[in-house]
Amino acid sequence: MSGFAVHRAGKRGAIRFSVHLQPRASKNEIAGLHGTSLKVRVTAPPSEGLANEALIDFLSRALDIPRRNVCIVSGFSSRRKVVEISEVELEAIQRLAV
Repeated sequence: MSGFAVHRAGKRGAIRFSVHLQPRASKNEIAGLHGTSLKVRVTAPPSEGLANEALIDFLSRALDIPRRNVCIVSGFSSRRKVVEISEVELEAIQRLAV
């Protein structure tokens, strides 16, 4: 995938990638790439962790996996986040950026 940085992390075989999150968007969607990050728009506001929860919910639905398999590793109060996803194929993550 050109420009989209995705890699395996840890012994569990989880996959990590960066996300550029845009809160208060008109709809929840993947909006392509922002540098090497996946750009995701969510309707939730950035206060009280609502945008983070919306991101986790959106990615779990997009990948058809349980919410417990999606974790924000860093960037809790930033637009740029590192997300770790377990029990999913690398190709499924790469298809998100298409």
